[in-house]
Amino acid sequence: MAGPPQTTPDPATEAFVAHRNLLFTVAYEMLGSAADAEDVLQETWLRWVGVDLDTVQNRRAYLVRIATRQALTRLRTLDRRKETYVGPWLPEPLLTAPDVAEDVELADSVSMAMLLVLETLAPTERAVFVLREVFDLGYEEIAEAVDKSPAAVRQIAHRARAHVAARRPRGAVSPAETRGALKAFQRAVETGDLQSLLDALAPDVVFLTDGGGVVRAALEPIVGVAAVAGLLGRITAGLSAEPTQVNGAPALLLRAGGELIAVLAVRIDDGLVTGLYAVRNPEKLSRVGRETPVSR
Repeated sequence: MAGPPQTTPDPATEAFVAHRNLLFTVAYEMLGSAADAEDVLQETWLRWVGVDLDTVQNRRAYLVRIATRQALTRLRTLDRRKETYVGPWLPEPLLTAPDVAEDVELADSVSMAMLLVLETLAPTERAVFVLREVFDLGYEEIAEAVDKSPAAVRQIAHRARAHVAARRPRGAVSPAETRGALKAFQRAVETGDLQSLLDALAPDVVFLTDGGGVVRAALEPIVGVAAVAGLLGRITAGLSAEPTQVNGAPALLLRAGGELIAVLAVRIDDGLVTGLYAVRNPEKLSRVGRETPVSR
């Protein structure tokens, strides 16, 4: 008896699925928003299925070009929105699998600290930097994606590299180095013990909170161990803290009565917490509880 008919895989679908993680990561690093990155993927797919594959020499490069152009269009709209954003703007938290943390370069590129540095670049500079420095695409390939000449792309890449180098955070930290420090910090947060918080924080720790004007949050960065410890002790009282990986780095999911109210991303250097990024805007938390962690 004959079995079910064998279907031939669709080449367009195969190519899209094969490069989906790459396209998502490119879009996310350009936009700082997982929701918008997913929209870019959808727009990329809609354009991709209309392409005559016989005319495409390099399917990966073609897909990256479509996704980059869609992300650039969306980035300019987002930039206008951020001009009226209430308080600090933080990237939408992205749950990441352990293999992302193990890939030091990728983890650094999607970290909250690095994405905030990328926010200071102009849209085309950001696209060129991400495609060149993170994904090592050739200048000719990038030129097609951003509608510039290869010579112009080289100049933009040089300028963007220098801009980022002057502002980038300290070097990437190994996962092993963070485990003990994160456990100590988690205990301090859950107990609300001020001395434990003081012991876990670096003297120059910086705390950013993103409420988007929707929920209560500090409108300016909080700097210094005493100020940060005092604020943490007040806002985390009675909350549960669940460790996770966000943007390739350790983080805590803060819940009140079982409801997720904040994602607290943690930057650890030399065994102490140097950066805290609390995302409280409900619009940026809606995906965290239901998303599968992104892997490389």
